[in-house]
Amino acid sequence: MAAPPILSLALPSETGRVLSIQSHTVQGYVGNKSAVFPLQLLGYDVDPINSVQFSNHTGYPTFKGQVLNGQQLGDLIAGLEENNLLYYTHLLTGYIGSVSFLNAVLEVVHKLRSVNPKLTYVCDPVMGDDGKLYVPTELVAIYREKVVPVASMLTPNQFEAELLTGFRSCMLQEARHVMSCGRIVAEKDGREACNILHASGPSKVLLYNCLFNLFISGMLCISLNMHPYHLGLVFLLFLLSVYHLRLLNFTFSP
Repeated sequence: MAAPPILSLALPSETGRVLSIQSHTVQGYVGNKSAVFPLQLLGYDVDPINSVQFSNHTGYPTFKGQVLNGQQLGDLIAGLEENNLLYYTHLLTGYIGSVSFLNAVLEVVHKLRSVNPKLTYVCDPVMGDDGKLYVPTELVAIYREKVVPVASMLTPNQFEAELLTGFRSCMLQEARHVMSCGRIVAEKDGREACNILHASGPSKVLLYNCLFNLFISGMLCISLNMHPYHLGLVFLLFLLSVYHLRLLNFTFSP
């Protein structure tokens, strides 16, 4: 029997293969449940790996489920590699709940780029919102020092951008709250944060859920060389993956 074709080579040239490593919930639309279907509608072949499988998202009083560890992620990647299925044009990552898993994701980035040096890595650094962390505090430094430099595109909310750029430079407290110090409080701060992140590695940055003077707005800080087709994808992914409905007012900066 002839070997199956490499899927990436069998697809039309204007589409690609996406490896999406994100959360999964039985109830609600977050993580892979938000990303996979719209990407498929856009013509992408999407292979999802669920970093967690929870009954509901962690904003509820309780949740139950399972968490994939770094070794299990490595096993899945090894299986793909052994069958010549490790060629991807895009990597998309979202909620990651442990240091070991985030370090394993970094290994995946390097492995995928060894197969396809042109791989686009879109990282949603899900760490928290509204001054509260959803993840262990140790992940903040790993995102800032190791993940941001290898990302092609970064999509932090205001709180996450503050953590990644030093706008919130105070020590994290045990309750996973951050003391109020430097913050993004105006559009110029948002643009400065985007510039800091650009300088760290990613050529494209999407900054959203910004609170400026008690008004809810959004800011997109995107390099001008983004193709309109990809920009449409970013908008669609963003709008479908936000946890709650919000009124959004977008502005652009190079």
